[in-house]
Parts: sequence; structure tokens; C-alpha cells
Amino acid sequence: MSATLEAYAEAAGQDAIQHLRHLARPLRGARVVHVNSTAVGGGVAEILARLIPLKRELGIDATWEIIEGDAEFYAATKGFHNALQGQPVDLPRRLVEHWLEVNRANAERLRASLADADFVFIHDPQPAPLFGAIPDRRGRWVWRCHIDVSHPHRPVWKTLRTVVRGYDASVFSMAAFAQPLPHPQYLVPPSIDPLSQKNRPLDPDEAARATAPFGLDPSRPVILQVSRFDRFKDPVGVIRAFRMVRPHVPIQLVLAGGSASDDPEGEEVLAEVRAEAADDPDIKVLLLPPDAHTTINALQRLATIVVQKSLREGFGLTVTEALWKGRPVIGGEAGGITLQVFDNHTGFLVNTPEGAAFRIRYLLSRPELIATMGIKGRRLVRENFLLTRHLREYLTLILALKDAAVDRVEVAS
Repeated sequence: MSATLEAYAEAAGQDAIQHLRHLARPLRGARVVHVNSTAVGGGVAEILARLIPLKRELGIDATWEIIEGDAEFYAATKGFHNALQGQPVDLPRRLVEHWLEVNRANAERLRASLADADFVFIHDPQPAPLFGAIPDRRGRWVWRCHIDVSHPHRPVWKTLRTVVRGYDASVFSMAAFAQPLPHPQYLVPPSIDPLSQKNRPLDPDEAARATAPFGLDPSRPVILQVSRFDRFKDPVGVIRAFRMVRPHVPIQLVLAGGSASDDPEGEEVLAEVRAEAADDPDIKVLLLPPDAHTTINALQRLATIVVQKSLREGFGLTVTEALWKGRPVIGGEAGGITLQVFDNHTGFLVNTPEGAAFRIRYLLSRPELIATMGIKGRRLVRENFLLTRHLREYLTLILALKDAAVDRVEVAS
């Protein structure tokens, strides 16, 4: 169950709550629909699960729809995902046609919800063709891209661009991701919910119970990466970095992740990670269920250093979560991680396993720097990446579209 707005006052400040109520007043009764491809697994589903109830509390008629697809559909959309992140993917025409056909079928099922909505937010490539499949739509439609599309594989981007160019607006997580499109574009970084099960404070006993099944040695530092088992997260590179450090410092590595229903490559990557880890007793590869929020919370608080060695990254909410818990992050110099990890302040940016290994050793020899980085990281998240800021920017965007003030929107704080 989502917390009420007033419950966020301690984390975000009472002024932020009052600001949200002020912004939402002209939008009372507006029908806002969000559409994505999975109800669990991944940052988009987590964010929507928390945002939708808060919009409703503000008097907005907000709903969340999930498109349905088969294995071939998700093979196509995984191809889109990989290609948009720069991988040279040859996406067969039959998969593209199937992607379009599945969306046409979903459009018939969702027509009553989408056609009469005042504002529709379509998240990522999976449901993007819904726009063209509902010609009788009356509201404003926004394509929300959560992916690092700074250097897309151009043939695949060209295919997607023909689908999304007709939207009223698009939203990207950072300026580097924006692509030429014939409509207004907005920058809205993602966020974490400080009151969610994954981010709420944990007392030491509860944290110890949650991590006890994994057999970690409390006398040795824990290096942790939390992410889906995806090659772009480079879990194999993290294992190689760990093995460069261990001869010098007695450490443990935890790779904790889950699966998403719209990611058909997850099991294959997990098998690769387990093969790389072999039977090393100091490497824990954990396949967690989608609702293992307390376990992830506890692992992030137990960790000495959190790693997110992504090769491409839309934003990296696991980085945000770790910083909120006062942990320094060694992150790949990719996408939204660069908005959160600042060298010598909240962690370090790296590009190779060797670079990650060097920075792990560097931090483990400087416990006072680990503590200082933890304080700075939590402050960074409080000021920039909490759910209340995210909600404020969505409300501002909706107001801009409502009033056709598409070039510049200023709202007094």
C-alpha cells in the first residue's frame, strides 16, 4: 500500500507537499493513464506502483494499464531495447510486424481506457504503437523513454521514430538521450520512494534476519551489485573486478537480481553469471523474487560498497537506492549513473573491470572517505531524486500540455 502524501513531509519537506497540492488543483478530475509492459520487475513498474496512488490522492483520475504479449513480441521488444542502447541488432521485419500487430490487439482491449483519457503516458518501445492504433483518441499522448538512447543503432531507431514522432511530447531521463523529434521534449529523471519497503529504514535485527540465509561473513566487507541479469549491467565484469581485489583484501561479492516478464534474455545471462562465478564460496549469485524488497533493502545497508557497473543505463535506480542508504557507489560511466555518481564525492565512475577493482581497493583503504561519501550521496538523493520531485515534474508537464505552454513552464516553489 502506498503512503499518503503527508507521510513524505519528513523526507521531502512540508513545502514540497504543499507545492504538489497547489500544482494538482487545476488537474482535479483529469483522466491520466500510464501504459507499460510489466506490472513487476524493473524500475518503471516500481515507479508507477508508487506514483499512481499519489496522483489519485491529489484528485487526479489516474490508472495504469499493462499490455499483453507473447514470446515473439518480447523477443522483438528486447531487440529494440538492445538496439536503442547501441547494439547493432538486425531486427527481422516479421518481428517488427508482430510488434505492431500485438499492439493493435492491445489497442482493441484498451480502447475504452485510452481513447477518452485526457493524458496518456506510454512507457518505452513495447507499447509505443498504441498511439497509431487508436485513431479516435482525444487527449494528449506522451512517449516516456526510460532507455539510454544516446547512441542508438540507427536502422532500429528509424523504425521506432516513425511510430513515436506523432506523439504530442516525449520525455527522456537526461539531455544526452534526447533525439530529434517533431514535438516538445522534456527531461524528467526517475526517482525512488523513500517510504517504500525497499527504501524505508530497517532496524539492525530485521536487516540481519533478511540477510541471514545467504551465509555472509560479518567480519569481511561486502561488495554488492543489485540489478536484473542483463549483459548491459555487466555482472561478469563485476566478478572479474572482485577477483582482482580479493588477493589483496578479504572481501565477499553479492550479485542480487531478479527477472522481468518482458526480458527473454534474463535466464541466459543468469546462466553465464553462474558459470563465471563457478563454485566460488565468496560469490553469492541471488535470484530474488519481485517482492524481495526488504531483502534488497537489507543487502544495500549491509554492503560496504555498492557497484553498478553498467555499460548502458537509462538511469540506475539501484544507484539511487544505495546512495539514499549512505553507501558509496562505483558505477559505470553510462547514462543516468553520471547524474548520481560524482568522483570523490558520492563514489567513482569507471569503464573497465580493472578500473572498478582499483576503486574498490582505494575505498576499502579509506573508511573515512566511505563515510563522507555516504553523507553526500544521501543528501544528493534527498535534493534531486525522491518521488515527490518526480511527481512535481509530471504535474508540471501535464499542466504545460493542458495549456499548450510547451516551450517553457515556470512554477513558483
